[in-house]
Amino acid sequence: MMKKILVIQTAFIGDVILATSLVEKLHRFFPDAKISILVRKGNDTLLQDHPFLDEVMVWDKKYNKYGSWWKVLRRIRKQHYDLVLNLQRFLSSGLLTVFSGAAQTRGFDKNPLSLFFSEKFPHRIDKEKITLHEVQRCLLLIENITDNSFQFPRIYPTYNDEQKISDYSVKKFITISPASVWFTKQLPANAWIGLINELKQYSIYLLGASSDRPLCEMIKGAADHPDVYVLAGKLSLLQSAALMKRAQMNYCNDSAPMHLCSAMDAPVTAVFCSTVPAFGFGPLSSHSYIVETREVLSCRPCGLHGYHACPQGHFKCSIIEKQDLLKGLQEIN
Repeated sequence: MMKKILVIQTAFIGDVILATSLVEKLHRFFPDAKISILVRKGNDTLLQDHPFLDEVMVWDKKYNKYGSWWKVLRRIRKQHYDLVLNLQRFLSSGLLTVFSGAAQTRGFDKNPLSLFFSEKFPHRIDKEKITLHEVQRCLLLIENITDNSFQFPRIYPTYNDEQKISDYSVKKFITISPASVWFTKQLPANAWIGLINELKQYSIYLLGASSDRPLCEMIKGAADHPDVYVLAGKLSLLQSAALMKRAQMNYCNDSAPMHLCSAMDAPVTAVFCSTVPAFGFGPLSSHSYIVETREVLSCRPCGLHGYHACPQGHFKCSIIEKQDLLKGLQEIN
């Protein structure tokens, strides 16, 4: 009987969002179990007041990384988990899993310590053909103790989050999240500006982190549109998610905002530049639209996560037709 379960996912925001599919399914099959999750500091706000999580543990990877790791390990060992699920492929998380003291440990075979897990599972990504979605790969870890059904990720904005964004949703609007950590995942600003100029019947909200604000301000200043607002840095992740749910369309790169839409079943048009949907990280919303360059490029995809500059110097994978960006919006409105 599963009484205490820990999910380890200390990667980036999008990875944590996709990991909530495990939380949802575990709660469905083990409703009385106490489910905890370990995330990196900063991503914990995404899971604030989550109804199915007993505890959100935090590993501070930025400051005092190793001291924080030791504190996390001691905390894990005190909990005497029945099951630890490790979604990462790195040594540090493998050590937490192996030394957790849990009755069962499960993770992917790419983890260097997977040999010492109770069970290990394949994690395959193929750039040439469609592979499993990352959610499906994660759910493999619990398939033999649940079932083989798909489970969508989900996050839960609070009442206060909904109240925070209520004034923004009085009229029809579209959100655009123009930034990405990786340059080659990011549609150039001039393409976003051109899109905004075609959307004058909607209010436009530019979303992102505080660090994305200069880019958003530049886009706003260059756009020929009377109703553009920069909300980057003004909303929390959950508030942004609540706003996206009410939007006529949400535009984003292959990045965390796309996964926020998936978790809220919000309409989304996702732009893939250097990466490809075949990697298994595409949108999952009911109304999902993927936009890619029409040109066949031998250099695409150039990597799983993107780069800070185009390796070929031409960045042709970012040449997107405006009508392709508008297609999804036109279909649902």
